[in-house]
Amino acid sequence: MTDPEADLRKAVRGEVRFDATARALTTMDASNYRRVPLGVVAPYDADDVAAVLEICRAHGVPVVPRGGGTSIAGQSTGTGVVLDFTRHMNRVLSLDPETRTAVVQPGLVLDRLQESAAPHGLRFGPDPSTHSRCTLGGMIGNNSCGSHSVAWGTTADSVRELEVITAGGRRLRPGRDWAGAPEGLRALVESELSLLRTGYPQALPRRISGYALDALLPENGADVARAFCGSEGTLGVLTEAVVDLVAAPRARALAVLGYDDESAAAEAAPGLLPHGPLTVEGMAADLVPSPIDLPRGGAWLFVETGGESESEARARAEAIVRAADAVDAVVVTDPDGQRALWRVREDASGTATRMPDGSEAWPGWEDCAVPPARLGPYLRDFRALLTAHGLRGTPYGHFGDGCIHVRIDFDLLSDAGVARFRRFSEELADLVVAHGGSLSGEHGDGMARAELLPRMYGEDLVRLFERAKAIWDPDDVLNPGVLVRPAPLDTNLRFSVLPREPVDVAFGYPADGGDFRAAVRRCVGVAKCRTTTATGPAVMCPSFRATGEEEHSTRGRARLLHEMLAGEVVTEGWRSPEVRDALDLCLSCKGCRSDCPVGVDMATYKAEFLHHHYAGRRRPAAHYSMGWLPVWLGWVARLRAAGLVNALASVRGLAAVGRRIGGVAPERAIPRVAQEPFSRWWRRRGGPAGDDGPLVVLWPDTFTEHLSPSVGRAAVRVLEAAGLRVALPPTLRMRGRPVGDGRTRWAVPLLGAGRRGRVCCGLTYVSTGQLDRARAVLRRTLDLLEPVLATEAPLVVLEPSCAAALRSDLPELLHEDPRAARLAARVLTFAEALERLAPDWTPPAVNRPVTGQTHCHQHAVLGDAPDRRLRAAAGLSGDLSGGCCGLAGNFGFEKGHFEVSRACAEERLLPSVREAGESAVVLADGFSCRTQVEQLAGVRGRHLAEVLAEGLGDEGLGDED
Repeated sequence: MTDPEADLRKAVRGEVRFDATARALTTMDASNYRRVPLGVVAPYDADDVAAVLEICRAHGVPVVPRGGGTSIAGQSTGTGVVLDFTRHMNRVLSLDPETRTAVVQPGLVLDRLQESAAPHGLRFGPDPSTHSRCTLGGMIGNNSCGSHSVAWGTTADSVRELEVITAGGRRLRPGRDWAGAPEGLRALVESELSLLRTGYPQALPRRISGYALDALLPENGADVARAFCGSEGTLGVLTEAVVDLVAAPRARALAVLGYDDESAAAEAAPGLLPHGPLTVEGMAADLVPSPIDLPRGGAWLFVETGGESESEARARAEAIVRAADAVDAVVVTDPDGQRALWRVREDASGTATRMPDGSEAWPGWEDCAVPPARLGPYLRDFRALLTAHGLRGTPYGHFGDGCIHVRIDFDLLSDAGVARFRRFSEELADLVVAHGGSLSGEHGDGMARAELLPRMYGEDLVRLFERAKAIWDPDDVLNPGVLVRPAPLDTNLRFSVLPREPVDVAFGYPADGGDFRAAVRRCVGVAKCRTTTATGPAVMCPSFRATGEEEHSTRGRARLLHEMLAGEVVTEGWRSPEVRDALDLCLSCKGCRSDCPVGVDMATYKAEFLHHHYAGRRRPAAHYSMGWLPVWLGWVARLRAAGLVNALASVRGLAAVGRRIGGVAPERAIPRVAQEPFSRWWRRRGGPAGDDGPLVVLWPDTFTEHLSPSVGRAAVRVLEAAGLRVALPPTLRMRGRPVGDGRTRWAVPLLGAGRRGRVCCGLTYVSTGQLDRARAVLRRTLDLLEPVLATEAPLVVLEPSCAAALRSDLPELLHEDPRAARLAARVLTFAEALERLAPDWTPPAVNRPVTGQTHCHQHAVLGDAPDRRLRAAAGLSGDLSGGCCGLAGNFGFEKGHFEVSRACAEERLLPSVREAGESAVVLADGFSCRTQVEQLAGVRGRHLAEVLAEGLGDEGLGDED
């Protein structure tokens, strides 16, 4: 018998991948379940889909259609061939504003459809919280809903006609009046009219569970397309859809209503529906990181209204506030303010995966729905059931439709915990049915709930589901084990394959109890990292946006690490080439640390992996050339060889040889080394100026010291102008009385006074995974800084990446050393130091517009609010963009990374620089960001300290570097 992979490669124009990486990336979706596929095919068109179905049917191989992989019930996983529609079949084929319809392909991301419809004043009604990465095919497969369902219904309400290929190869166009029905379906329905009319719960706007066979009743228009929606890839493969669009309100207002608890909010929700709101969403305080912008209360309803004008939308919102009987309320009409509030709600699918105490919580009962009038009593019973089983969960969701999302702290790692998961699931199913509800109100049944469908529908209707499935797919090729004849809900759990014992690691992982397995489990698959366009201050995930490849997303890398620990698909553990190659394009920007709703920190995981991967063997050349940059530049300074190094680097042939030896991208120019390092200027200047004012210790990072000392000189000028007393860290570890602030070089080590050295944050060693060296460097730093730690003096760090390393990497690498946490707590950025220590100082009035980009580590670890306030006080107007510059320390300099590095810069940074006027100041606090702007745009970026020093008058600061 022939090989299915070989047959597919011959027949399919799209990509056919049966390698370990492709399979590992699709073992899971956003659910608790895991199934290992045989391979992955990205079809180019409908003919490719037909070819895949024909070959897989011949070989007896299942086929699983997959969109964005954000399903929460396991239905986008499978053991056969997974169809990935996001690569090629991802377009809006046409859009007709007159008929308000669009023709779309299944891999189209919802936000791309919204962007196409917006210029015509239109939009697609349903909008799940994953709208930036979920696909139309996945939405049709799950009959997705979203927050606006009270106004515009479910996806099935917006589907007019479909193009479907059956497992047997027939091309159908399901629609109304039996259009596109496979042979035998009409006869089946007409033989069971009584069961179909009585077997479904009534007064339930969010019934997603099972097959919607009642849509085929004559009084419902015999709508085959509607009946196909929610079939979870089990009946046919969607290749095209005609969908309805709705008129988008010209203006919107958001009323946020505060209540004592979520039960009170739930009971209030149905009473707001007669006012015609666009949304009635609910969430409790447990899921809100900071309720500072919310009205008083322990739970809130987010009620959106629309109108032809802002005043009309506001008037409708205010009418709802008057009718709501809430504890407190606020109406927001500012679009930015509304977006900020909606982000809190949309991120709940991720933030709900951690309980307030940091313990894990999981889906499984993510979206039950009951009639809205029953929601309050249901929530009280639901809470009681949680308590009875010793479980915790925080409900939130679509209160106006009676649909509740919740993640529960199931123990899915032990046999006893899995058994309790099953018992709870069975009892909760009975509770939902007792309230007239549906086991699924949005995300489908998949493997999580299909086993329990007889409790909701009865055995007769479930057998009818099986007969309908047999008509569409008699060979059970399409997504077997989902919806009908399902596997038990407590099998195929994704955690069962992980090691039972903790993994030996270098970092402390304090948020995960020191357990690398728990750190990897953080990724639950909601895939915010797969957003194809960055908006606002967001950074994550620049490499995915540059490549479009799942393996270069945060989720993809987390999946590969999970499979590395599992050892079934990725079999070489820490030596895995699959994980190494996926992490190779991780910029270590740390954007996921803040932008990922569950706080995945892929930069740390990458450093951990590289540490183990290269243990005891030779590393890439770039790890030695750039990882040991502080050492090489230190020797250049000691030998006073900057001029020679710069001269050699300017000789084209020599520079090319040097780049090749050092693993540096040939497209990169080598930055010039400063003739006078910052600390040498400091000594020539005479050290601190005066003895008055609060003492700050200015950190001489490698970049400021050797490559951009003008930043250090400017910072000294500004900090002293603000009344602060500046010192440098000691360079000698003393055995006796602590001395000095950088001038202790004059002590004589030969007399036994101590050991010389320089402080270093270890960043370059961490980013290249040389963690043993990083720990040694950081211990030396802590030894040198003991005199500083004995005082109250903060450390002011000018380079954001170094500040982030000291604040986050240091205490995690040296978690056993109490000095590490003390030092991390002392770290201040330049703007933080001025705001906290010189609050009455007024910066010079620069009064110029700014452009540039917030440093990704500043965004992810440090925060930039003090910087924004300092810029405003200095008259520096305008906002910096988000995203990542793409150079990211050593990343953009490494051979093979240049194109991705440039693509990241071209996303937001370089366009903002090019579009700025001549008077604009290009702000870039990071050396990497300044280098990227200079090398790719020919523009000099400047640190905020340099701009303020210029405003003060920069006499005495020395020449430009």
